[in-house]
Amino acid sequence: MKTPRSLIALTAVNLVLLLLTAAQQWRPAFAQSEPPVLRGRGLEIVDAQGRVRASISVLPPIRSPNGDEQAETVLLRLITERGRPSVKIASSEPASGLSFAGPTGTKDTYLVLQARGTTSSLKMRNENGREQVLGP
Repeated sequence: MKTPRSLIALTAVNLVLLLLTAAQQWRPAFAQSEPPVLRGRGLEIVDAQGRVRASISVLPPIRSPNGDEQAETVLLRLITERGRPSVKIASSEPASGLSFAGPTGTKDTYLVLQARGTTSSLKMRNENGREQVLGP
């Protein structure tokens, strides 16, 4: 019984493909000289327990309940292990700012550094209600 030529040719092609695949596995891997750009609509960094500890997001423009329109904003949040966003950096066309919040359990301890339009300010507030606003 003779083996058909097509079966021999197919076996030879499979053997060549197997050798090429094996050769790629043994070749050392090198890092690219210029890493590619990471693109997305947001980024979250999580800790070992899966909790979000830092995030960067682009917030769409919205209209607040009192009718004010808020511009599209890029927001960076740094979050404590208890889930409190204690550092925020925001940037939009009409304003940008930086805020630091007190530890978990406080609600009125914060610092806000803001530039809105042609004005800038630094607002500091303690949990006891004392507040100071500084401007140029």
